[in-house]
Amino acid sequence: MNFQSEKQVVLNFYNALEASKIDEIPKVLSKYCSEDILWRGFHPFNEIRGIEKLYSQFWQPFKKSFFNYQRRMDIFLAGYNTISGNEGVWVVSMGHLMGLFDNTWIGIKETKKIAMLRYCEFNKIQNGKISEVAMFFDIPHLMLQAGIKAFPSETGISLVQPGPLTHDGLMFNEQDPNEGNRTLEIIENMINDVKVWKSTTGISLIEELKKSWNDNMIWWGPTGIGSTYTINRYADQHASPFRQVFKERKFNGHLCRITEGNFGGFFGWPNLTLTPSKIFMGITTTPKSSEMRVIDMYRRDGNKLSENWVFIDLLYFWKILGVDIIKVIK
Repeated sequence: MNFQSEKQVVLNFYNALEASKIDEIPKVLSKYCSEDILWRGFHPFNEIRGIEKLYSQFWQPFKKSFFNYQRRMDIFLAGYNTISGNEGVWVVSMGHLMGLFDNTWIGIKETKKIAMLRYCEFNKIQNGKISEVAMFFDIPHLMLQAGIKAFPSETGISLVQPGPLTHDGLMFNEQDPNEGNRTLEIIENMINDVKVWKSTTGISLIEELKKSWNDNMIWWGPTGIGSTYTINRYADQHASPFRQVFKERKFNGHLCRITEGNFGGFFGWPNLTLTPSKIFMGITTTPKSSEMRVIDMYRRDGNKLSENWVFIDLLYFWKILGVDIIKVIK
């Protein structure tokens, strides 16, 4: 399978969305999406079913708030998902939605300036239409651009994130399937290492990371946790603190996991169930389980991973623990 027809459906959909006026969006959705489309987005949107609700609850308010938005993609790929229940061809894009932030959106007051909403989107294609979507975006980063600091502290640093160092993430053309298979094998090995993080293998965190990651790896984390560079700094600034806070962690699996060329990624709903044991992101936690909805995107360099872009629904995670970030900004 070369996935070219599925890629074209998504690209045509993106172009039509950007070019359409607000009242034309329902027609665009009807042309490119299944009538009963299942759309998954970060809190406060969560799950939306059907074209009519997708228009009224997400796309109409978004287009009203972000004038003349552009989808500035850094990664574009497709692949066949083999995870039970969600088998089929999925097309993924990642980058920023950039526009003039001219009207309040979900309680975040407009700036009348350029805003860049960091996003990643998985689209399942069935019978020539988009039937499922997971569209995750970094709302706390948009808040930061509007002068609102959602979280008291972070272990990395938040910034507008660039695309791949190699500038080869936009795979509009057919790719060598062998390269995608290599990428998938390395991602799955890394996932298995993380899943057994409490094992008694006797290796250090650094040794574990070196199995899957190049030394100069970059972890592009979400606002509130932040980004970090090199294995040693990643261990110090995210991996180690995260494991210390979440000694109780359950992996729930993924709904989609695909690769193409040197790139790949996955999402879950939720990926993880976690019980915090101390202060996290500068906020005092409660001894209660919560959930993380996560997208991870990766770039492979050689036989190891070099870049990882991470999207975590932190607003949903904290809401379960009794901290409503959206309510605070309103």
